[in-house]
Amino acid sequence: MPANRPRPTAAAVVLTALPLEYDAVRARLVGAEEIVHPNGTRVELGRLADTAWTVALAELGVGALTAASLTTQIVDWLGPEAVLFVGVAGGLKDDIGIGDVVVGTKVYAVHGGKQTPEGFRARPEVWHGSHRLVQAARSALRDMPDVRGHSKPIAVGDVVLADDRSAFAAHIRHHYDDACAIETEGSGAAHAAHLNGQLDALVIRGISDLADAGKHAADASGSQILAAERAASVAVEVLRKHRPRESSGAGDDPRGRHGGDHIDFRGGIFHGPVVGKRTGR
Repeated sequence: MPANRPRPTAAAVVLTALPLEYDAVRARLVGAEEIVHPNGTRVELGRLADTAWTVALAELGVGALTAASLTTQIVDWLGPEAVLFVGVAGGLKDDIGIGDVVVGTKVYAVHGGKQTPEGFRARPEVWHGSHRLVQAARSALRDMPDVRGHSKPIAVGDVVLADDRSAFAAHIRHHYDDACAIETEGSGAAHAAHLNGQLDALVIRGISDLADAGKHAADASGSQILAAERAASVAVEVLRKHRPRESSGAGDDPRGRHGGDHIDFRGGIFHGPVVGKRTGR
């Protein structure tokens, strides 16, 4: 990005891990332009049609550690008010089918614990989905009759689960019984958003397999593309429901200006009281 260009901003950041997840979201952006962080991280900045949202889209790669690191970098760079992690996952419950979408009311990091002579004692970490975004998702799903959606917890670990009879699957069932989907990045993004303090965050996952021995066959059938498309469609509708904060007030001037005695510092770096004098000019 040339040095004379203003610092880029985005009202929302949509994060993905895989190319097919990225492509499903990118197809829904208008006027997307690639920008590059000084450290090399690339995002495409575009608009969500018929909304006030400016969206930055990134493909991070797999893993919670990568997600945490790059989410922190992107949030610091672009200053968004909402972060969505959108992609595919494995289903963990009998009533969760391929093509369903799970909106993460909670996100579990599943590997924390202590191994003792008496067995493994879980030490769960959990992040709740933003209340604003969860509510927007519930509303959006009611208006999407072609999508079977679930607002449920999601388990996250650095393991691709393809054996529902494995010790790891038993661990999930025992310690995270309410989790309805499993994936590998959401906890990293959720933790980064939590540390930011003022950021709404939500994980949205389309179900591409059932986290069992049939995973390879499901993936080969095109289920990942279907799941990614469904998750992207839900993410877009969530943003349509959840308006950017600066444009949500009926009396807001769209140019960010005020009359009278107001001085507008939005978008600046000034913090603190101000003393001024009316001169009549």
